Amino acid sequence: MASVASPNLAKNQPREIFAWCMYDWANSAYSTIYITVLVLYLQGAVLEGDAGLTAWGWGIGITTLCSAILSPILGAIADARANKRLWLFATTMMGASASALMFFGTPERPWFFVAMFLIANLNYELVQTFYNAFLPEIADDQKMSEVSAWGYGTGYVGGGLMLVIAILVLSYGESWGLSKENYFLPRLCLLLMGIWWAVFSLPMLLMVRDKSPPRRSEASLWATAAMGLQQVKSTLGEISRYKMLMIFLIGFLIFNDGVMTVISQASVFAKNKFQMEDSALVPVFLMIQFVALPGAIFLGWIANKIGQKNALHICLAIWVLVLVSGFLIQEVWQFWVMAAVTALVMGGTQSVSRTIMGLMTPESRTGEFFGFFNLSGKAFSMLGPIMFTEILKRTGSANWAILSLLVFFVVGWAIIAPLNIARGRREAREGLDAAG
Repeated sequence: MASVASPNLAKNQPREIFAWCMYDWANSAYSTIYITVLVLYLQGAVLEGDAGLTAWGWGIGITTLCSAILSPILGAIADARANKRLWLFATTMMGASASALMFFGTPERPWFFVAMFLIANLNYELVQTFYNAFLPEIADDQKMSEVSAWGYGTGYVGGGLMLVIAILVLSYGESWGLSKENYFLPRLCLLLMGIWWAVFSLPMLLMVRDKSPPRRSEASLWATAAMGLQQVKSTLGEISRYKMLMIFLIGFLIFNDGVMTVISQASVFAKNKFQMEDSALVPVFLMIQFVALPGAIFLGWIANKIGQKNALHICLAIWVLVLVSGFLIQEVWQFWVMAAVTALVMGGTQSVSRTIMGLMTPESRTGEFFGFFNLSGKAFSMLGPIMFTEILKRTGSANWAILSLLVFFVVGWAIIAPLNIARGRREAREGLDAAG
């Protein structure tokens, strides 16, 4: 796959925006199935009891930490060679292949399943750096918030449709002549998830090109890697030049850990709090996918009206209310209401955050800076799942486990309070001029 920068530098092209949004449609199959079918199969069949709980919590934590370390380095390499698309292709295919190979992870081969899960999750985290880095290249400042929101909205529809397929397979597979022996039906869902991710990624991989010219195209890969590491070190040394970006990344590091932990541990919370059966959980997540679509689009529209920072304040306030309600609720219908409210702000929080990052990023260094965005989103994201898991194991209370996540939102919210996005945009331009 060629990695030559595109000569067409025009932004807001419908063809590119469509392809970019379709990638969210593609990889959202993983994010949807992994918090439903994957976690339920892992903890209910592959590794039962505390072993499954530990493999899930620690597996997410370890892979996201590795992604955090690698993302800015790989992003700097991608910027130097202007080959974000090539890196996106490689991480996509590795993640999709590992997802499909989980089909062969039967209860008799638990560690093969865990290995494929770790590879799939690591690459799912890594693709975000390269995918997100294309946002400032395909959309201008005025369009960025809308495009980011449509990306998340499209992803929720794609993930929701993949979940519908999984529900149909699990519910009617046997009547279609498919075997239920050795957990064939949930394993088939994992196979379909990997295929979905790979196939629907093709529009992005074929239509969207890097638009910044390469800076080190003739250097060897090892030389480029060394340069990338040096560039990351240099940026860290010059971070005071990007004060607003630094404030945002630190705040995002903390509150996004809470967001991702709520998403990844929602099924664990429901099963421990209400003893909900797997069949009762899947419709909840299906509802979340389709409620999240209008939520993401609406918050993207609101962000254009009142500003991205104000929209983010609204999202974080709602997250605080969600966690407090999670501690207080006693009935299953209340969990449904809490899940619906969560869905409304889930995509919006991430979409607005991605837009803020794009607005304060020098365009020729999107890979590196979105690598830092991924690092900020993942560096300590092992803390949330591990903290939730350990509190649940030690107290036996899902109430205290969910309430403990409140600290991530409150602290992260306090840190971004002085954020000035307009100043951050000026700092990005000044930093780019100085680098040039």
